[in-house]
Amino acid sequence: MSKEQEIKLFGKWSFEGIEVMDPGLKSYISLSPVYVPHSMGRHEHGRFRKAEVNIVERLVNNLMRPGKSAGKKSRTINLVRNAFEIISLRTGKNPIEILVKTVENSAPCEDTTRISYGGVVYHMAVDVSPQRRVDLALRFISEGARKITFGNPRSYEECLAEELILATNNDMKSEAIKKKNEMERVARASR
Repeated sequence: MSKEQEIKLFGKWSFEGIEVMDPGLKSYISLSPVYVPHSMGRHEHGRFRKAEVNIVERLVNNLMRPGKSAGKKSRTINLVRNAFEIISLRTGKNPIEILVKTVENSAPCEDTTRISYGGVVYHMAVDVSPQRRVDLALRFISEGARKITFGNPRSYEECLAEELILATNNDMKSEAIKKKNEMERVARASR
């Protein structure tokens, strides 16, 4: 494909050369090229079709939680675009690559489930399916960025960019990495 025809996110960042290193998540992190991460919800009527939705759009959808941002997708897309600009300036890397690495780093491998024997409830460690690992990672990232923003003079874009950069480096200051480690620690304790 020539450079003129290459599809770039927001006309700036290319999807080429970005690879998912985690073999379990490879088929659940979609890197299909898009100009704008908005598929109009075409995926929602088929089972497991959200795995085909671009990972950037899935992040945008996760950031639209009930409250001020609910239902305002164009506003959230602009927020992600600005956060990607900040990431690009700070790290000098492709922000899509940073997002993929962040999802890989903050996706928990183990969780607990409740099992009851004769009225007594036990917690038992279980492996997490790849689809749920991606879902949890995106949720942890969006909740972490939201948590950092409260009582902070910095903008949401800056907080989201910082959360993504910290989680990419497996930094314990990242809320997503903290939640992943907490979840896995509880699972290890209940083996």
